[in-house]
Amino acid sequence: MAEKSKVLIIGGTGYIGKFIVEASAKSGHPTFASVRESTVSDPVKGKIVENFKNLGVTILHGDLYDHESLVKAIKQVDVVISTVGPMQLADQVNIIAAIKEAGNIKRFFPSEFGMDVDKGNTVEPLKSLVGAKAQIRRAIEAEGIPYTYVSSDLLDGYFLATLVQLEATAPPRDKIIIPGDGNVKAVFNEEHDACTYTIKAVDDPRTLNKILYIKPPKNTLSFNELVAMWEKMIGKTLEKIYIPEEQILKDINTSPFPVSMALALNHLTFVKGSLTNFKIEPAFGVEASELYPDVKYTTAEECLVQFV
Repeated sequence: MAEKSKVLIIGGTGYIGKFIVEASAKSGHPTFASVRESTVSDPVKGKIVENFKNLGVTILHGDLYDHESLVKAIKQVDVVISTVGPMQLADQVNIIAAIKEAGNIKRFFPSEFGMDVDKGNTVEPLKSLVGAKAQIRRAIEAEGIPYTYVSSDLLDGYFLATLVQLEATAPPRDKIIIPGDGNVKAVFNEEHDACTYTIKAVDDPRTLNKILYIKPPKNTLSFNELVAMWEKMIGKTLEKIYIPEEQILKDINTSPFPVSMALALNHLTFVKGSLTNFKIEPAFGVEASELYPDVKYTTAEECLVQFV
């Protein structure tokens, strides 16, 4: 059995980062989390860092904007996973520069964990976010850094927990707003599962310089299918309000941020079908649930039933 790679997570106290750190530590990889000094004293993030320590994670003090600390952290590991937030996506060029200088990294996973950014049919403000991720891909490729890009599509905590209703805190029980005609397929993934698949890919030669698509068959569903599933669970028929594309585009232009961003994502996903309107070709991608059939993933149904 080959030794497991040492993994450094940058941005580990963020939303997806916490799950990545946990998945890495629990799967037996020597795991390192780079955190800013100020993070440790933050009451909320400090607790996350304590939890990391309890999992056996090595905490390194570093900063995305301090080249020396980045190089020093990177030199201690084999694989770097970035989970930085939307505002720092473009600044991952700093990680690329540090990886180049360190010269020892077997693989880099940039911060993606959404749609495949090279397949998006997007409008603003989402277009800029997708563009920033695509630019980082091109920079990694230009520098010849070995990579894996993770396309985990829609995460349950954001989407299924509210049945894609803006500003809701739970799935609706009376009426539901559906973008488009409700027949376009999308993909939903539970956060732990997405991160378990990501960590499995770390030492897998089949995922080297490829996109890891997380598209489990039972989680590829249309909006109408999701609603029917929910109605069956609660024993009630919801009033359905279908919003045509022209109206969605109008709403994107007149809504404040971050509502405009959420609407643009809904447009891309449920109207344009950008998560499911292409075939995964072996030349550029692999599908996680096919590669790792041993992972028992959470189905959309299992996720939704918690909210009944």
